[in-house]
Amino acid sequence: MAVLIAIEIFINITSYLRENVIHIKVVLATAFMAVARKVIVLDYNNVSSDYVFATAALLLALAVAYWLAVVKNPSIESPGEL
Repeated sequence: MAVLIAIEIFINITSYLRENVIHIKVVLATAFMAVARKVIVLDYNNVSSDYVFATAALLLALAVAYWLAVVKNPSIESPGEL
């Protein structure tokens, strides 16, 4: 997953340099993937419940933001759709 996150960051940078515009869909997808990776590798025996709830709240906020930006506003396009 680290490689996928690096590829997404590369796409973010190249699209910004090409068009001088930040594409919110790609940025949100990258953030969502990075936090999801953190959840996957998280050792739940060594973290507090507050940390787990904060991570869940962050994932929920990113999911809502992605839904609002992409589903509710289909005119948003991301560069280099794969």
